[in-house]
Amino acid sequence: MVKRKSKTETKPIEIRPQKGKQEMFLRSPADICIYGGAAGGGKTFALLLECLRHVDNSRFEALIFRQSRPQIMSPGGLYATSQEIYPYLGATSVLTPNVQWRFASGAKVTFAHMFYEKEKYNWQGAQIPLLMFDELVHFTESQFFYMFSRNRSTCGVKPYIRATCNPDGESWVAKFIDWWIDPETGYAIEERCGKLRYFVRRNNIIHWADSPRELYEAFGLYTAEEQADVKSVSFISAKLTDNKAMMAHDPGYVGALRAMSEFDQEQLLNGNWKIRRASGHYFKRSKVGQMFRAMPTDVVKWVRAWDLAATAPGEPDETDGLPQALRRNSRSDDSAYTAGVLLGKRRNGRVLVADVINVRENGADVRELILKTAASDNALYGNVTIRLPQDPGQAGKDQAQSFVRMLGGYVVTTALESGDKVTRAEPFSSQWLAGNVDVITAEWNDDYFRQLENFPGGKLKDMVDASANAYLELESGKPDFGYSF
Repeated sequence: MVKRKSKTETKPIEIRPQKGKQEMFLRSPADICIYGGAAGGGKTFALLLECLRHVDNSRFEALIFRQSRPQIMSPGGLYATSQEIYPYLGATSVLTPNVQWRFASGAKVTFAHMFYEKEKYNWQGAQIPLLMFDELVHFTESQFFYMFSRNRSTCGVKPYIRATCNPDGESWVAKFIDWWIDPETGYAIEERCGKLRYFVRRNNIIHWADSPRELYEAFGLYTAEEQADVKSVSFISAKLTDNKAMMAHDPGYVGALRAMSEFDQEQLLNGNWKIRRASGHYFKRSKVGQMFRAMPTDVVKWVRAWDLAATAPGEPDETDGLPQALRRNSRSDDSAYTAGVLLGKRRNGRVLVADVINVRENGADVRELILKTAASDNALYGNVTIRLPQDPGQAGKDQAQSFVRMLGGYVVTTALESGDKVTRAEPFSSQWLAGNVDVITAEWNDDYFRQLENFPGGKLKDMVDASANAYLELESGKPDFGYSF
């Protein structure tokens, strides 16, 4: 609890967490604590309060990420909420290049955005004692664990991470916290709320245990430095009903949540991590023919198809020279991914999913990615056809030709996309459900399978679209040379 006098009032203002889940979150001893699981649980306020623990330390800095700057600056967002707290402790703010609160001691709390995958490298070399993510499900797993490596300290504060989230069964976070979630109902298990578990991450694989000692023994961690690799995690669920202050201030909010669709109510009102839209009819993980650890040697034809979404909403269009079909400016932040799927046709007629790229990049980096991937694919696999979408009309054709010129020397096809996403996916889906699709074992498997199984109800479809188009090209009967429009 913090008491400070308002600049306009003589009566002290009390700033403190609400009893219950918010207090539990602020008392957690975990290295990583994730708070939320429904809308209106007081999550952002809790993050901002956590920073106050150390603001008398002149060397302390906290960093809070949102996916985009508009989310930071929106009404009721991170910055607006912080204005209800930090000025009463004598803090002043600056808005550029990042929003930052500066306290009298010299302590700082910075709000930053990280949309594109490569933006994580902006923080290379940083030391961040308190690292925080507001809506963790909006960030990729690689962004989180890269920033996790920046969570270090020389200011006397033991480094730790705090995050908030709403349920998203398609996100990597759902898998990360699944021990705290009932697999049958999708709701948080109350008896496990706030409990600690421990993990160590090796070769991008997370190994869990109920105690640090189990991991020390399993991985031969004998020194204090080695044992520091083991981190504790906790998940604390919270719903609107846990936020008594908000319910009193805005009693109509619960009605607004109840007016949503059943799917949205289950996610945002009831905190259901397992709820799915009508999905699972087109792709099932169990129908994969065979998982290969090494590349089969009998592939007779290769196709890499791309589905690109290079511009973030609210940001300038950086995709000059790309066809409109490659820009997808109307997409939401959550679906603005570039996906490139490499399929092979085996001599026995089976289809092989050999590689999947799924990143969030801007237009210039997307072009570079496609060019570098073309070189890599041809070096590894020989003659690989590259398939890209094309806009209708002469303008789309001209733009497609420009793109093909950039890929001079490679086999490139551009095709008009006809029909809806489900229609285009059905041929590939038929082969998948018949057990005629094999997959290479790789890091991208879980994300890929998750998106396919959530199709068509899931909000992310980029990898599905790229897979469907690659299969159509694979079966098109076109020769493996030249390019077509």
